[in-house]
Amino acid sequence: MTIFTKIIKGEIPAYRITEDDLFLAFLDINPLRRGHTLVIPKTETDLFFDLDEIYLSRILLFAKPVAKSIEKSFPCNRCGISVVGLEVPHAHMHLIPIDHLNDMNFKNPKLKLSDAEFRNVQEKIISNLGI
Repeated sequence: MTIFTKIIKGEIPAYRITEDDLFLAFLDINPLRRGHTLVIPKTETDLFFDLDEIYLSRILLFAKPVAKSIEKSFPCNRCGISVVGLEVPHAHMHLIPIDHLNDMNFKNPKLKLSDAEFRNVQEKIISNLGI
């Protein structure tokens, strides 16, 4: 069982943004920028492109309002998307508000946010979801 499966089951707390039957979006606890959000399928699959067609076809549709909300919540040029998959053996995508390509460089120092700061980021994204 991955850490993401434990988050899905509520065994580990997370700053949840939204979810449905197939997916969950929550804040990355080691964010590159404020608003850095992870989108994961609720099925435990290691490799992103091993997800079945239903998950692959729907994950971007699920992520779209989250990305739009991130763009409304934080000044940025756009919401970037990255699929790396090396950190946790559970398919996931990163949604990151960016202004420059280097903003998505995972070698950059991660932000250290307090619980109050994470909750503020979470509330901003949720309030701009419009779903």
